[in-house]
This record gives sequence, C-alpha cells and structure tokens, in this order.
Amino acid sequence: MTGSKVAIVTGGSRGIGRAVAVRLASDGVAVAVTYATSFQAAQELVATVQGGGGRAVAIRADVAGAAQVLALFAQTESQFGGVDVVVAAAGIMRPALLAQATDADFTAHVQVNIRGTFNVLREAARRVRDGGRIITFSSTTSALNAPGYGTYNATKGAVEGFTRILAREIGPCGITVNAIAPGPVETELFMAGKNVADVQRLADLAPQHRIGQPVDMADAVALLVSADAGWINGQIVRVNGGIA
Repeated sequence: MTGSKVAIVTGGSRGIGRAVAVRLASDGVAVAVTYATSFQAAQELVATVQGGGGRAVAIRADVAGAAQVLALFAQTESQFGGVDVVVAAAGIMRPALLAQATDADFTAHVQVNIRGTFNVLREAARRVRDGGRIITFSSTTSALNAPGYGTYNATKGAVEGFTRILAREIGPCGITVNAIAPGPVETELFMAGKNVADVQRLADLAPQHRIGQPVDMADAVALLVSADAGWINGQIVRVNGGIA
C-alpha cells in the first residue's frame, strides 16, 4: 500500500515525524506534514521531498485544536484527493518527578498527547479511505517505569487505549490501527537535558549498544503501511532494539 496513496503525518517537520514523511514519500506516497511553529523546518522538508520527485505539502495545525485538525484533513483532501494513511506522530515529553511536576506540565501533556491524538484519530476514523492505515505513537517508557515519566506514561497509556479500541471499531472497513512504541531515539525532543553519559547509559540498555535513529522508526511505519502488514492490527509494536 504505497504508490498513489496519500498520508498525513502530524509532527512531520522534525524528528521521527520528519523521517516518516521522507520514507513514505520515497515509497511513492504523497505526504501532508503538519507543524505548529517550525515553519522553516516544514518548508525544508517539503523541498527535500519535492527535490527527490515526491509530492508534499506543509500545513500549519495544532493537533490540540479540533477545528485545526478538521481543516488539516480538508486541505489534504483538496490537495491530493483523499487520505489513506494517518501517522499521529505529534507529541511532547517533559520529564519531571511527580512531586515536582507542575500543573502546566500536566496540562501540556494532556493537550498534545491525549487531546491531540484524540482529535486526529476521530477525524481519521471518519475520513481515511477503506483499506487504509492509522499509526499512533506510544513509548517504550511505558514498559520501563522510569522515575520522572509518570505524566508522560499516563498519556501514552491513553494513546494505546485509543489505538486498540479504534482498531476494533473500524476494522470492518479494512483499516488497520497500530501504535509504534519507540525506545530512546536520537531526536531533539529526546536529547534535551541529557549529557553524554546519560545517552550512553540508555544506549547500553540495548543489545547493540546504541540508541535508535528516526529512520529506524520510519522503517517500522513503512512496514505497517505496506500491504504485507494487513493482518497486523490493534498492536503496540515496540521498536527499541531489544531494550524492553
């Protein structure tokens, strides 16, 4: 399921979302990538895709806003004729011990990771064409129970719940819904606040003694989008090099 298909990738201007958009475009999928503030990064991504002969458009959309998500789908349909794939990659992570977490941190996590995912999945359930693919993003931190990730993990638990239930709700349409649960990945979001020793300690948790790269996640998304993955549904796929 690649050529002549259309994908929306939220959070597609940077990090994992960017790698996913580039990979899908290289497989012949037209991509609409969202950005909230990273206009320049989004335009650079579009230029990269178009320079390689692909089709891409950048659309400003805050996934926490239902009206903006509605407009995102409408604009994508107007530009490319429909939607076959939705990758809900937009998310935030602000580690803090529960005793030190602020109300603002909690609200931000809920707004983006839960409300944002809900808004995208609700519209995807209404508009993705039969036989399509929907992919969300959870996290391996949910399995590690590391201190400082309580609020973040709670939001990812919600994402996993959305994923499993939506898979059952729209399965009769031939649409699959799965989640990728990355381990440590070398992105701006992950690297913020970590020193070399911190990164190496996390890398050593994996048998290959490295942290993941955005392209590792993009490869997993490409697999789930493919026709070969039609019988994979309602799953949380841990892509972490064997950490958990």
